[in-house]
Amino acid sequence: MFDIRVRLGAVLDIDADDRLLPSDGPVRLWVTGVRLVVNRPPHDEWIWVEGVKLSPSGRRGPQTQILVRASKLPPSGPAGEHLPEHGA
Repeated sequence: MFDIRVRLGAVLDIDADDRLLPSDGPVRLWVTGVRLVVNRPPHDEWIWVEGVKLSPSGRRGPQTQILVRASKLPPSGPAGEHLPEHGA
């Protein structure tokens, strides 16, 4: 079973290779939710990570959901950064 630890409010840098749709490229995400996936692609375990996309400059973009490889989110990390209180 999964042992995934991602703090709400963490900022994750998700590489294209760690996403279900790598053609969408890498993304920086401010995490607002995480959930397990019942229906998943074969040969890998996937986690839905929900949050707000962040631009390289830190500006907030649209809310999104991304399927991320569970191996990207091991029990020991990533802790991720936290956004400043005032946001971007």
